[in-house]
Amino acid sequence: MPGGRLTQQERQQIALGLADGLPYAEIARGLDRPTSTITREVMRNGGPTAYRADLAHRATEHRAHRRKQATRQEADGLPQAHGRDAEAVREYEEVFTTVMMQSGMPRMMARVLTCLTITDAGSLTASELVQRLQVSPASVSKAIAYLESQAFIRRERDERRRDRYVVDDDVWYQAMIASARATTQVIETARQGVGVLGPGTPAAARLENVARFLDFVSENMTRAAEQARAVLHTKVETDPGSAAEPRRDG
Repeated sequence: MPGGRLTQQERQQIALGLADGLPYAEIARGLDRPTSTITREVMRNGGPTAYRADLAHRATEHRAHRRKQATRQEADGLPQAHGRDAEAVREYEEVFTTVMMQSGMPRMMARVLTCLTITDAGSLTASELVQRLQVSPASVSKAIAYLESQAFIRRERDERRRDRYVVDDDVWYQAMIASARATTQVIETARQGVGVLGPGTPAAARLENVARFLDFVSENMTRAAEQARAVLHTKVETDPGSAAEPRRDG
């Protein structure tokens, strides 16, 4: 069934499709599955070059067992905030993590960033992250160090003088600006190559065109980020029985 769990035979078909270099969408059509299901399955189990059907099947069974245990623990604890469906939240967390990984972020770093992002407070301590993600303190520490270095999160002290890790409202703005700055370095390097390879040569012309293209994109990306920055500070007001309406301060 398209909405059910992948079978071992389907995973073998995914592995064969990857070996043949087929895109995720084509593999999905052959199995009558959503493309997102195939993408998530592959990225969760080593990526397109390391995917193995038997290992993926065993890993999924292990995750299902852990999920059942977690569900039982939640049933004995407090209900989900705002009446959320715990299983739906877990599924969404996996999807968001997969998207972050596809953008180039390492898996554990993506898991930590996702966990912080979908938490209402937008902040957690290291011990809370360890508990939520069921990973070692060392894994969380390494992920935190990476995310701080990339300005995805910041650190602050709470009233108990514990370090809390916060997803800042400006995180996506800062990420866009950092990307634009990195692009600027590529532009400068490309233009250096024009002088090395000789103006007017085919290779130099190619590099000059690359520099011009990236310069245009970087400039517009920076301008758009500045213009849209206020959106990240939009407050959302909710009224019982009605859809959430955004409100911008000021």
